Amino acid sequence: MSILFGFGTQHAIADTADLLRGVQQADQAGLDHFSLSDHPYLGDRLDAYAVLGFVLGRTDRIAGLVNVTNVPLRPAPMLARTITSLSALSGGRVVFGAGAGGIWERIAAMGAAPLSPAAAVEAFEEAIVLIRKLSGGGPPVTHAGAHYRVERIDPAPVPAPAVWTGSVGAKSLAVTGRVADGWIPGHGADWLSERYRTSRPVIDRAAIDAGRDPRDIRTVYNLPGRITDRPLPSTRDDTGRWAGGSTGQWIEELTTAVLEHGASGFTLFSPTGGAPDAVSLQRWAGEIAPGVRDRVGRTP
Repeated sequence: MSILFGFGTQHAIADTADLLRGVQQADQAGLDHFSLSDHPYLGDRLDAYAVLGFVLGRTDRIAGLVNVTNVPLRPAPMLARTITSLSALSGGRVVFGAGAGGIWERIAAMGAAPLSPAAAVEAFEEAIVLIRKLSGGGPPVTHAGAHYRVERIDPAPVPAPAVWTGSVGAKSLAVTGRVADGWIPGHGADWLSERYRTSRPVIDRAAIDAGRDPRDIRTVYNLPGRITDRPLPSTRDDTGRWAGGSTGQWIEELTTAVLEHGASGFTLFSPTGGAPDAVSLQRWAGEIAPGVRDRVGRTP
């Protein structure tokens, strides 16, 4: 399984020029994906899927990921049409990032019916299953679920893209094991965190119970941190969270994450969680990503 390197970007209306420059720089530098958040209730933000389509049309190689899609505000049958259309237009450069919904008071303020935590997870899994049914061609789809209903709807003749989830709770993690292709640990958790140590086994057990190989489910980390000119005395803060370091320190740490902890992807953010600056992005794409790939490739 190839190691993926991407970066997170901001999409406030005021940041439009920086957004476009950053993604085009990343595309030219050979990064694998860019990542957008999805908070439609924030009036100063561009819509994530509008951004995704617009930016894919201005790039050649990089894939786009909404990290993660606010599924309660984007009904699954229409979301299936959006995702498959973007995939067709971009030559498959889309990853479907899916979430059950986390800020329910704001989601409800946009008109969605509030769901209990258990029902939200149920709807989240059903949405992923239905989106896959409405992709890849085949006979008309009739689906009568607890949360979505369609009757004799033709699927798009486009395969569903890979599904990465932002699952956090045990039930949501089990959904990832049953039906997803990747997992993005929440709250910037990394491979040494308690969140990873306790959550990944839940995914793996659910995958095995569903007859799947857990190794087919990627772990892709959202990774805020500084890329410095010189090595830092410590690459982690007082809580043990990754803080950054020189390109050499990044390469060493990420290589260890791949070889010893099964990491298969990394999405760079600034230390404050926003888009990395242009110099950091260049070092990430031009030095760290190829350095890690080279080190991993030379390991017996």
